[in-house]
Amino acid sequence: MNANDPNRKSWIEYNSNTDFPIQNIPFGIGKFEDGYRVCSRIGDDVIDLVALYELGLFSNISIQKSQLQNQYLNDFISLGKPITNSVRERIADILDVNDKLDAKKFRELFLINAETLEMSLPVKIGDYTDFYSSREHATNVGCMFRDPKNALLPNWLHIPVGYHGRSSSIIVSGKDVIRPKGQQQLSEGSMPVFGPCKQLDFELEMAFIVGKQNVLGTNIPIENAEEHIFGLSLFNDWSARDIQKWEYVPLGPFLSKNFASTISPWIITLEALDSFRVFGPNQDPEVLPYLKYQGAKNFDINLEVSIKPENSTEQVVSKSNFKYMYWNMAQQLAHHTINGCNMNVGDVCASGTISGPTPDSYGSMLEIAWKGTKPIAMKDGTTRSFIHDGDTVSLSGFAEKNGVRIGFGDCKAKILPAN
Repeated sequence: MNANDPNRKSWIEYNSNTDFPIQNIPFGIGKFEDGYRVCSRIGDDVIDLVALYELGLFSNISIQKSQLQNQYLNDFISLGKPITNSVRERIADILDVNDKLDAKKFRELFLINAETLEMSLPVKIGDYTDFYSSREHATNVGCMFRDPKNALLPNWLHIPVGYHGRSSSIIVSGKDVIRPKGQQQLSEGSMPVFGPCKQLDFELEMAFIVGKQNVLGTNIPIENAEEHIFGLSLFNDWSARDIQKWEYVPLGPFLSKNFASTISPWIITLEALDSFRVFGPNQDPEVLPYLKYQGAKNFDINLEVSIKPENSTEQVVSKSNFKYMYWNMAQQLAHHTINGCNMNVGDVCASGTISGPTPDSYGSMLEIAWKGTKPIAMKDGTTRSFIHDGDTVSLSGFAEKNGVRIGFGDCKAKILPAN
């Protein structure tokens, strides 16, 4: 795609380390005075797609204004990749340094400083599935709570393990999270107590947004899976570990997960990430035929988590990478639908906690502080085993190759005390 050309330049000036060069062209929803609009981003500027439409710059693309003047991206995504990719290519042409479309003179009509515009939840999420696809993370958790020699359960190397989460409590980056409450068992064999979570944790994840539905009773073959993936966002699947430990047997997490998950406002298209593909880990034992795939299905995306205590400075606590995932997105989607489950446009599937092979690459405080036994020192002299009230947790991510850096923007939230 021409939009991905690493040599492409824009007439808009931006820093070389921006998350949003001309090769990115993500999609999101901005909240304007007259309502919501589909937007894109370059450097420090948000691009108003409704304004571009009104200027006639999408005149030869089969798209309606109502699909852009919308609270969610679902209608836009439903147009299909041939149309949405054409829009992405046209935006790149509009911003190109050569300016063949004579768009530069209209810059004040369609460019808005990003700091002045509130971004909204990008899609209307009908359903949300959370996977558990990092071998390193699953092994770490297995070592903590089970026999380290049998850290992985027998099914883990055969299926992408997942569960259905709560879509209504997924919030956009920048929204505060209230500390959850629930039952906790303070010691083995004791009666449970009720109160605010004492072991609040982040989970470093990526999420993919479904861009094409399948009919109930049909499955998505693995070779077609990426046709059904519109793009990716950062995702923090907040977890109340003490509540989770008490409730998860026999059916898994419930109140410990449904209180909030944070998603970044920009969806980075799969096409923008195409040049960052890498081969994933060797899968042994051999997977069943419906999970076998060809080619590079993992993505080399650098990930980072930082904690900022209230009235103090931010500190990086994890540096990981999406390439570590044992089960890739195509396998997750193929497995999700093999029984005929119907996926809808806007559905969100999260990767599960992304941990690497070393302690500095673990994707949760549960692992970083090893169940509270190895608290980490903060710059203000305090320590952290889990997240405190007033802490702001920020996720960031970018892929970089051949001088091009494609980033994901902010995914952050501040923790407020329990009600």
